[in-house]
Amino acid sequence: MRTVSDLQAIGQAASAYLTTKHTARERALPKSRSAIRLCANAIRAAHRDEFDTVNHNIAEAGHLLHDMARDLSDHLDIFYAGFVADAQKEYAEAALTASLIQRRPLPTPQDLGIEWAPYLNGLGEATGELRRYLLDRMRQGKLDGCEDILRDMDEIYGLLITLDFPDAITGNLRRTTDATRGILEKTRGDLTLGVTQTRFTEALAQVEEDLRHWNRLTDR
Repeated sequence: MRTVSDLQAIGQAASAYLTTKHTARERALPKSRSAIRLCANAIRAAHRDEFDTVNHNIAEAGHLLHDMARDLSDHLDIFYAGFVADAQKEYAEAALTASLIQRRPLPTPQDLGIEWAPYLNGLGEATGELRRYLLDRMRQGKLDGCEDILRDMDEIYGLLITLDFPDAITGNLRRTTDATRGILEKTRGDLTLGVTQTRFTEALAQVEEDLRHWNRLTDR
């Protein structure tokens, strides 16, 4: 027969358990937000080719993610609740974007210490940053390397499209893959137009130079 003292003991045990879990969550949440902010700053720095800042911010974000994993090692239900995966995805996006822009080998999920699903989603979202980087170079008249960037984007999409698994396993990777395809198609069109315009401008300049040279010859 249950007694009031039994219920009191149960209540105390539940309170202690939930307090511990709540404390762990409250300790991890600010680290998640800080890691996401550091990753955003790293990506902005990458677009400015400020790679010392990039590497520093990515390293700091990595430390925070490691701390979060330690904080939640006994609370895996919270670890997999969503906010950790969001931070891991932003971390992957920043690290992969920096490596792709610098033409360096890509870190693996094991290198970064994160799960596969956020890694792959971060890889897909890195194509958006590559598009931005490519367009910035085009506006500056720096077409060298743009084809390489587009090729990387194409290969990323080619990889993601092969990973046909349920969204519950991949963290809605199918949606990321669809967005990647749209980004790739727009970027290919923009680069094709930009290269065509550049070649036309160069050809026109050459014609004008040839005409000036001809006029100098005929004026003699």
